[in-house]
Amino acid sequence: MHRDLLRAVAAAVLATVLLVLSALTAQPSQAAPESAAVPSGVAVLNPVAVPNPAAVRAAAADEKPAVALSPREAKPGTEITVTGRGWKPATLLTLLVCGQNAIGGTNSCSNASGRAVTTDAKGGFTQKLPTAAPPKPCPCVVHVATVMGDSVTVDAPFTVTGHPVAELPQQSGAGRLAVLTARLEGGGGLLTWFGSPPQRRLVFTVGNLGSGPVKDPVFQIGVSHGVFAPQWEEQQWSGSVAPGMKQQIKLPVELASGAHGDYRVQLRYGGKVLVTEPWDVGRPWGVTLFWILLCVVVPAAVFRIGMAVVERARPRLPGTIYASGRRRKAPWRPAALLHLPPPRRSTPSRPLPPPDGVRPAGSRAPDETGTLPWFSQGTLPAPAAAEEPPPTSAPSTDRPSSKGST
Repeated sequence: MHRDLLRAVAAAVLATVLLVLSALTAQPSQAAPESAAVPSGVAVLNPVAVPNPAAVRAAAADEKPAVALSPREAKPGTEITVTGRGWKPATLLTLLVCGQNAIGGTNSCSNASGRAVTTDAKGGFTQKLPTAAPPKPCPCVVHVATVMGDSVTVDAPFTVTGHPVAELPQQSGAGRLAVLTARLEGGGGLLTWFGSPPQRRLVFTVGNLGSGPVKDPVFQIGVSHGVFAPQWEEQQWSGSVAPGMKQQIKLPVELASGAHGDYRVQLRYGGKVLVTEPWDVGRPWGVTLFWILLCVVVPAAVFRIGMAVVERARPRLPGTIYASGRRRKAPWRPAALLHLPPPRRSTPSRPLPPPDGVRPAGSRAPDETGTLPWFSQGTLPAPAAAEEPPPTSAPSTDRPSSKGST
């Protein structure tokens, strides 16, 4: 009897455990829809909804960029802390203190004291910014803008202690500019051929399609090369375009020194790109020619200097003539001629004796040796005969006649 009761209790406990385990394993990893069927006998208590990652990313994308300042007022020479959130991750930003609410673009900002910062993986940043008096009067702002990619700007109100305050310029929001024609003017010169910065002028004609005038518009010019994003530069045109009228505007465009290749010049106004013009910049061949000549002339000069040093340092050799700092060998001569005595000077011709054979007193007999005979190479001439001394008395006249005795 007791055994049957124990078996029944054990079976009931085992059935309860199996039912609980089956209920736990039957629950899905994510929250099931409300219309899903719940197994009978299983009670679901306090269901917890797991957040969707796609919904989280969408909520982060919908968050707009924001900037906070600490403190909101400072005097020139001090630093403030700029904190941002809601920006794109790994985005390069610029921070500037500007006057007149940055209406005139960066022309109203203290660009020399600006700072750059890159956002983190969550789109936030914290950067120290020195306070400087902007070139325009207040109301002032801290202007935060992206450097590349989509143009996103946020202006946080800021007060520069002691800086003058003036009313904002009148802005006419009823005007709307449209570009009618555009072209690049100018060409390269000799300096550009040698690496000078290429320069052009972007000439375009705008028309005011709005109902109000547009005064002193601020354009942005960007130059891009290859797959790189354009670097934008703000340029303000001084003038006014009346409603329904058109105006020709010329803005300078300049590249870096030695730039060459295919470039694109873009004009942006009001956040929209209005003009895109191609620009083919030639290679500065003058720089290449200069380096080629440098590689030829410098080694030649070094070689000449080295040879001159070697000539100076080389020991002097016998039979060598040195003149003008250079060594020159003596001309070649046969070995036999090097031992010859110096040539004799030819004696002047003497007058012949008179026909009767009588020579005047004090005269010498004529030299019967004559000139030196011709000789072949390697033979020496015969020694010259000694001259006879002059007679001391007159010659005798008692000589036999050539005709014989009679």
